[in-house]
Amino acid sequence: MAASSSFLALLCFLSLILNVSHCKTLKRDVKALNEIKASLGWRVVYAWVGDDPCGDGDLPAWSGVTCSIQGDYRVVTELEVYAVSIVGPFPTAVTSLLDLTRLYLSFNSFKGEIPRELANLPELRYLYLHENRFTGRIPAELGNLPNLRHLDVGNNHLVGTIRELIRLEGSFPALRNVYLNNNYLTGGIPAQLANLTNLEILYLSYNKMSGTIPAGLAHIPRLTYLYLDHNQFSGRIPDVLYKHPFLKEMYIEVNGFRPGVKPIGAHKVLELSDSEFLF
Repeated sequence: MAASSSFLALLCFLSLILNVSHCKTLKRDVKALNEIKASLGWRVVYAWVGDDPCGDGDLPAWSGVTCSIQGDYRVVTELEVYAVSIVGPFPTAVTSLLDLTRLYLSFNSFKGEIPRELANLPELRYLYLHENRFTGRIPAELGNLPNLRHLDVGNNHLVGTIRELIRLEGSFPALRNVYLNNNYLTGGIPAQLANLTNLEILYLSYNKMSGTIPAGLAHIPRLTYLYLDHNQFSGRIPDVLYKHPFLKEMYIEVNGFRPGVKPIGAHKVLELSDSEFLF
């Protein structure tokens, strides 16, 4: 039995490379992707041919869909549907793709709230939802994702506070990069944010945040980029931040800081491509 199982796994692996169908795609993922296909309609129908998102025989895998081998089956591990002018609610069938590690739905026009059911995807590492029309609060349940490294919800219509986002104990244990820019977030930066000890990028620009900057941010050991500009922060920047060994850039303009407060680094447009942080 063990030898037979190993042989089947080998055939599955070769099928991904050679696009030869020797193992089946998990029915759960086939069902979920076809539901997504039906909900998105003509915008993907020409790129998503056939019924099997991982490819079947002469048909290739659907554009933007990446599959991997798990046991005797193929499963969907990455999904990219971006810049195709999709208008409408979030495709909830995505939350059934339990082996998903990367979800990229940016540069569309999804309306409504970000579903908290995304927190049911235990393998999710990279979540890109920027440049949409999401409203409401960012679900605090996302903080329960044990492997989430990159969270980008910038350029939406989101409200709420960071305190609400990280209110659950042990939130975001693996998070490195968080993009909350160009929304309508309010409130201050809570001292508890220093508990996100893996954080490297904190992008808060163009919100309506206020209050003073907590010295505890200096306790985030690898904080490298800190963007506070175009908010309503006040007071002084704690001296310990200027002594942080990893902090390369800190943008502070268009706030209510006291005279004499200085940025770190030369201000330039932050590139959203941050592949150097994805390992």
